[in-house]
Amino acid sequence: MSQRVLFIVNPHSGKGQIRNHLLDIVDIMIKADFEVTIYTTQGRADATQKVVEDGAGYDRIVCSGGDGTLDEVMTGLMETGLSVPIGYIPAGSTNDFANSLGIPKDMLMSAQVAVEGNPFPCDVGAFNHDTFVYVAAFGMFTEVSYKTSQQLKNIFGHLAYIMEGVKQLHDFTSYMMQVEHDGEVFQDEFIYGMVTNSVSVGGFKGMTGSDVKLDDGVFEVSLIRKPKNPIELNEILACLTNMIDDTDLIYSFKTEEVRITAKVPVAWTLDGEFGGEHEEVTIRNLKQKITIFC
Repeated sequence: MSQRVLFIVNPHSGKGQIRNHLLDIVDIMIKADFEVTIYTTQGRADATQKVVEDGAGYDRIVCSGGDGTLDEVMTGLMETGLSVPIGYIPAGSTNDFANSLGIPKDMLMSAQVAVEGNPFPCDVGAFNHDTFVYVAAFGMFTEVSYKTSQQLKNIFGHLAYIMEGVKQLHDFTSYMMQVEHDGEVFQDEFIYGMVTNSVSVGGFKGMTGSDVKLDDGVFEVSLIRKPKNPIELNEILACLTNMIDDTDLIYSFKTEEVRITAKVPVAWTLDGEFGGEHEEVTIRNLKQKITIFC
């Protein structure tokens, strides 16, 4: 008996290449004995709404888009408490999470994985009352992904993020914060922070350290202190460029849960999308909460 698959497509993600492969992808799904329903997203959070409204009627949900589209699908599943497995056909500009899972960049190959791959129980993050797939971040560079135009991303790829990010180097804001995790409490002034469950962030592998597992129930946390002078700034940039944390200017640790409190509202991004402004956030790892084919 055929299984029902809801195929959610973001037609604007990346360079819109999904349009050139749509029939072949559907053919792969049908040959794998799936009954396919296609839904094209009409705007932000539309994928979440579709999963909330109709997700229970399907045996699998496959989405094609960037990491933001995957985040919306996962958010819909979390809101409804559904345990429908996910297939992912990456079509964005960066696709960090797909890279971490080893999902092929080629759309037809990733479609094959989405219907015939191995189910992988994956951690996700709880961010106050919201959720995220692989990264929650604040500070310098975090606005880059949602302030960079889709057209610029399509033309320049990773360079678009760098072009937008360089604008912030001479005018970064710092935040005095208290950080609590695993019985430890410390305070410092930070220009950037990220809580991740990914091998790569922003397309750069190694940013989150070594020995990263996506199903171990812990996050990798990196917090960058405010540099006091150009020498310290260069030290930070050198560590980020070389993907090596050998400076006291960067806090790095693994944890199941972290609480971060600031004296002013701080803008956060969740999987590259704006996640609101918060003075206090509690971020928890939801171990092996979703199943994705890889």
